[in-house]
Amino acid sequence: MKDSVISSITDTFKEEFVAKQPVEAQINPSLSPKMRHDLIDVLYTDKNAFASDDEPLGAIKRHEVDITLNIPRPYPPVLRRPAYPADPRAREALEKPIQELSQLGVLRKVGHNEGVEATTPVIIAWNNAKSRIVGEFGALNTFTVPDRYPIPRIQDTLTQLSKAKYITSMDALQGFHKTVLIAKARKLFRIITHCGIYEYLRMPFGIENSPSHYQRMMNTIFPTELSEGGLIIYIDDIIICSSSWFLQLERLAKVLHKFAKVNMKISLKKCNFGFEQLKALGHVVSGLRFGIDKNKVAAISIKPILQNKKEMFLFLAFPVIKGNT
Repeated sequence: MKDSVISSITDTFKEEFVAKQPVEAQINPSLSPKMRHDLIDVLYTDKNAFASDDEPLGAIKRHEVDITLNIPRPYPPVLRRPAYPADPRAREALEKPIQELSQLGVLRKVGHNEGVEATTPVIIAWNNAKSRIVGEFGALNTFTVPDRYPIPRIQDTLTQLSKAKYITSMDALQGFHKTVLIAKARKLFRIITHCGIYEYLRMPFGIENSPSHYQRMMNTIFPTELSEGGLIIYIDDIIICSSSWFLQLERLAKVLHKFAKVNMKISLKKCNFGFEQLKALGHVVSGLRFGIDKNKVAAISIKPILQNKKEMFLFLAFPVIKGNT
């Protein structure tokens, strides 16, 4: 009797753990009670793989990011740019994300006595009335030695879903910010605003080699799981597919355990578990077919004609910003 009570209390805690993240269709509602119970068991076992209020990002271990420039010092003036003028509304829109990123350990304010070799201005990007900052790293990218590590072709990736009965998708929220910049590279990733100069401690969005580095890192973390099949990784999008529920849970458990081990935090509210069909990689995918997710192209199809360089930059940066929110 006592064991039954303890088991009931534990199950309640597990359900609350998942229910704390309110999203639509987070867990396939068609799953049987037994399947749902087993799934929550797996999620709860490695709950440290998921972001929390105490640790929303995590810092991935042993995969620091470096950068190599193809120009000697002293660096040219194009890498030392001033801040853009900012009116009161723009200043307010800049201050909040800078404060948030500083609290998360993504940014550090540069001291007045520190030497400065490179500064990049920032642009404000808006997403549903929430402001985000985007560094204009175009000049730095011009002098960066490119990393040619291959990114998977989405079409090839989606063909792996053939005959999959169960599909789970997970998203590494602000994935690039989970990877730490090597100390000597941080001086190159300094942004300048009316608030002062800030240095990125984590990999920022918009730099030349960030997708290649992230893909290599993920492939290095999951070499066995990728070779066995049933796991698809496209930069910071993770898909687990299987022909049986047993394999779905087994593969999910392995992936979550690895995430917890390397201190990579997944956004639980952006996960979808155990579906026959779901949206992933800009497509509606299932084991039988896949097609374009119309919501992904709607914003582009109604976009007005671009008028200047700033609008072009934001348009090109939008997929990266949007995909990591």
